[in-house]
Amino acid sequence: MQIKFSKIEIRDLAKAWIVISIAFAIVLSGGIFGVDFLLNVILAAITVGTGFLFHELGHKFVAQKYGCFAEFRADNYMLFLAIIISFLGVVFAAPGAVMISGRVSKERNGKISIAGPAVNLVFALMFLALFFFIQEGFIGRIFAFGYLINSWLALFNLLPFWILDGKKVLRWNKLVYFISLGMAISFVVLSWILPLNLF
Repeated sequence: MQIKFSKIEIRDLAKAWIVISIAFAIVLSGGIFGVDFLLNVILAAITVGTGFLFHELGHKFVAQKYGCFAEFRADNYMLFLAIIISFLGVVFAAPGAVMISGRVSKERNGKISIAGPAVNLVFALMFLALFFFIQEGFIGRIFAFGYLINSWLALFNLLPFWILDGKKVLRWNKLVYFISLGMAISFVVLSWILPLNLF
């Protein structure tokens, strides 16, 4: 099945990716602009950016598989807020969401919702495997941060409240929910144990 994108969606995805990468780079650089900031933009784009982008594309792919209209729309206000708050040393990232319309049952909604965190868990495993091969230098830092951020993205989105994915997954299938949640928690706990080269 071919995933369909509109020009507006591509624009919004690119905008969200860039802004989120800059926000994380500001935090990682302590609000100081220079060579380190540019390196952190690259670091964030590869780790946070891909984690965010493919999380949303996971939702989109499954939704379109079920014949639904599914397109990402950026939230300009939240993107602006992410940049402002990042100067306080915190990232509050809610850059937008995939807008879905069509007939969606509880089961299909659950499968669409689990797709995003599942992508982050797969990305976390991928970055962890690469980290075991290269742990030093900037490349090692990319792998370590990629593992950490994707683990947290999965865990955060699996929280069972508000508009987060976890609420819809739990409503659909408790077994799938608790297995996914258990994996995300395990990944985050492991990130505290591993000698991650983050700074």
